[in-house]
Amino acid sequence: MSNTDSFIEEVTEEVRRDKLFALMRKWGWLAGLIIFGLVGGAAYNEWSKARAQAQAQAFGDAVLAGLAGDANPTLLEELPTADANQELVKTLLLASTGAVDGADRAETAAALQALAETDGLPPLYRQLALLKAQMSGGTGDGARDTRILEELATPGTPFRPLAIEQQALRQLEAGNASGAITLLQQLLEEPGATDTLRRRALQVIVALGGNPTPA
Repeated sequence: MSNTDSFIEEVTEEVRRDKLFALMRKWGWLAGLIIFGLVGGAAYNEWSKARAQAQAQAFGDAVLAGLAGDANPTLLEELPTADANQELVKTLLLASTGAVDGADRAETAAALQALAETDGLPPLYRQLALLKAQMSGGTGDGARDTRILEELATPGTPFRPLAIEQQALRQLEAGNASGAITLLQQLLEEPGATDTLRRRALQVIVALGGNPTPA
């Protein structure tokens, strides 16, 4: 390669570098802005996911506490909800704890029963409202309450174990200890029953003089 060719290549390369530096000076801020946006967007996305997960966990814990009957009304009122379904469940739990207008058990049961009969209510929430109404004393109509509990205790329904426990309690209220023991024994063998529910069933069976045979 001649000295002339080498000189031309060096000049060409220098021109290229000058053009590149000029482009960087002109548009470098835009590239930096794009990179900042991508990094910031990814960070915000991760933060949003973590926040949503924390809210969902808190809401789930509140639901479990409400089902167990030891929910704190004040904490429930302050609990944030992410959508209409969570707001509905929150209303259910507040009603079931008697936190709405200081309602007594009869008023609470009536409010929950009315909520269960709302048009368009998703089946899961309808069954939850019915269950909580029964746990608050029921409708006052024994035959109607029996039909409701039979529906809730149908195999495959989400709250079957709790409904069976309520059926056993109704048998006790009616003075039918053997019927209550039979239902509680059935509860011990129910796959969906929690350990807490099984312990309660065992304690009542023993208190009634039965002979529990845990599954």
